Amino acid sequence: MSLTSLLGIEHPVVQGPFGGGMSAVGLAAAVSAAGGLGSFGANHLAPAAITDLVAELRAAVPAGRPFNVNLWVPHPEEADLRPVPADLERLRPLYERFGLAVPTGYQPPPAFDEQVDALLAAEPPVISFVMGVPPARVVAEARRCGIVTIGTATTVDEAVALQEGGLDVVVASGSDAGGHRGAFLRPVTESLVGTFSLVPQVADAVRVPVVAAGGIADRRGVTAALALGADGVQVGTGFLATVESGASPVQKAALAGPGARVTVLTRLFSGRHARGILNTLIRELAAEEARVPAYPVQNTLMQPLRRASAQRDDPGYTNLWAGQAAALSRPVTAKEYLESLI
Repeated sequence: MSLTSLLGIEHPVVQGPFGGGMSAVGLAAAVSAAGGLGSFGANHLAPAAITDLVAELRAAVPAGRPFNVNLWVPHPEEADLRPVPADLERLRPLYERFGLAVPTGYQPPPAFDEQVDALLAAEPPVISFVMGVPPARVVAEARRCGIVTIGTATTVDEAVALQEGGLDVVVASGSDAGGHRGAFLRPVTESLVGTFSLVPQVADAVRVPVVAAGGIADRRGVTAALALGADGVQVGTGFLATVESGASPVQKAALAGPGARVTVLTRLFSGRHARGILNTLIRELAAEEARVPAYPVQNTLMQPLRRASAQRDDPGYTNLWAGQAAALSRPVTAKEYLESLI
């Protein structure tokens, strides 16, 4: 079955889901209304909020149009992590610079099992996953409910694992892509395969539809992805720059500026490798890159700083997630942008 038929969309374009509060119901609805697959990143939401989110999306998306909700598959070794004094002391100067109190407690993120159970109960048309293969019970329940499942691979081996895990669609996410790297079989540093290298190999290795992601921001990228054997494309940064996205004004300004030509991989904002525009914090804490705690500890400790920086319109200390084609993005409506891709 073709990707468009499987997902129930007109155009083989998936809007990349954004975690950390940058997704927007209005953006997902606009993309789905225009014939693509609108997406919402729900990795930060509690189960009750996920239930409400799916209801919101169902009300906002035109009847008969699909939409996608995304979750992160947890890494088992991260489950019991907690901050230690050195983690707080490393960030104390930045907390003080922004007039913030040093955290005295730690609140772990919502539990994946509870999140996914709430999502399955709400029955969105499509559920996507990054960071791993979801449990077999999740895939089975999604199939029973008629929910299409999408998994994300950064290597050929991961794509094969997702197919063997029963996922309906595989996103081949090249190292060009913005935001978090979803490597799960090998370390990120051993899984940095560029989109042009990754897509044709994944297309040869799996039987399910393949969606190309990473560095695709205009119709030239779409054409290249299809020529490489992909059945469709996933575009993240380009949609992040659109009018309807939930990105902060400081993030949108960064995407439109000359700094968008330089992106780097960093663990400093969340404890996991993610690609973003080079800024002051990345330069100042470069020597700490390997020492910051893993996700979700570093992510939680950095949230107050990231919010404070964005609220002050200061791009220096907030995460500016962006892919390597960020400079091709444009501040237009989602509908206009989707039409430019097709």
